[in-house]
Amino acid sequence: MEGLIKPHGGVLVNRALEGNDREELARKAGGLKKLTLNDREISDLEMIAIGAFSPLQGFMCRDDYHSVMDTMHLKNGLPWTMPITLSASKEEAASLKPGMEVALAAGDGEILATLQVEEIFPHDKEKEALQVYGTAEDKHPGVKKVYEMGDMLLGGKVSLVKRPVHTQFMEERLDPKDTRALFKEKGWKRVVGFQTRNPIHRAHEYIQKCALEIVDGILIHPLVGETKGDDIPAAVRMRCYKALIENYYPKDRVALVVNPAAMRYAGPKEAVFHALIRKNYGCTHFIIGRDHAGVGNYYGTFDAHYIFENFDPQAVGITPLFFDHTFYCKRCAGMASYKTCSHDASEHVTLSGTRVRDMLRSGAYPPPEFSRPEVAKILIEAMQGQT
Repeated sequence: MEGLIKPHGGVLVNRALEGNDREELARKAGGLKKLTLNDREISDLEMIAIGAFSPLQGFMCRDDYHSVMDTMHLKNGLPWTMPITLSASKEEAASLKPGMEVALAAGDGEILATLQVEEIFPHDKEKEALQVYGTAEDKHPGVKKVYEMGDMLLGGKVSLVKRPVHTQFMEERLDPKDTRALFKEKGWKRVVGFQTRNPIHRAHEYIQKCALEIVDGILIHPLVGETKGDDIPAAVRMRCYKALIENYYPKDRVALVVNPAAMRYAGPKEAVFHALIRKNYGCTHFIIGRDHAGVGNYYGTFDAHYIFENFDPQAVGITPLFFDHTFYCKRCAGMASYKTCSHDASEHVTLSGTRVRDMLRSGAYPPPEFSRPEVAKILIEAMQGQT
């Protein structure tokens, strides 16, 4: 669409069939050999089909898989940092061969798509763990997922015949073509994206509003795919986001849309990946805070900032906005960051995640300088089992 940023690779991929094409392939798929996908693979399938993973048209073949790990670029030279793969056991792979078409099914047996098998090749799990996640430890949730996958990978284009079943957030489920249409309708040419898998506290609100000063609108784009078991459930988080927008944001400059991607916890590599996804959704800018997509102590606080130095900014295409650690400063009497505040840390209102969770479970509200009371109320009710 004229005036909007181009998708990664220049064309918004669409692998979701419609009309007669969809009905014909759905009939054909019933007679094909069937592979059952796990939740992450289903999420990746959907993201490919709707264009959120443009320019990918399917699961990666060998050259792209290794190029991404070795160079952080696809074999065609486009920046890309995360392998998007479909695995199979050695036994499953032995029954397949390049050129075959197979049906991809959900756990209940419902056929979602077909895969045109182009390549079958070994899954180098240790290399993927080390080069993508920076560790071989299975304590890392992303590495654990890699180790749980099959020993072989299947590469090839997909054709979606049925969207995965979703029962939540139906009004907020907009595909990249839909967010692009929304931005055009609103007249937004400069749009900043914000990734979140947690409730938005005052520090997040501060950096979002700083970014809003230089753009036309913000896409708050919470990830609602597969996350760690101890992450706050998506339904609770969505209530928090809506309460915050209702009470503290200019509603005509905010769009709340869910991101159906799975979380990988790959730190800096995932920060670039998240930026490219938001580019496909139509964002021109993307917020990168401290320890973006990190977990545990696997990544440096600002590694997700530094990684962008490895890329041609024009090839990435979306502008990253880097923010330092933010907090409320009692001396400044306002929100600040280490870039703007010279006062001692004793003047800063900061709380550990553990401390916040303990307070919420006990029914205590964190200081208003840390969390808006409307958000704290929702979290307290959820943690105490009242909702």
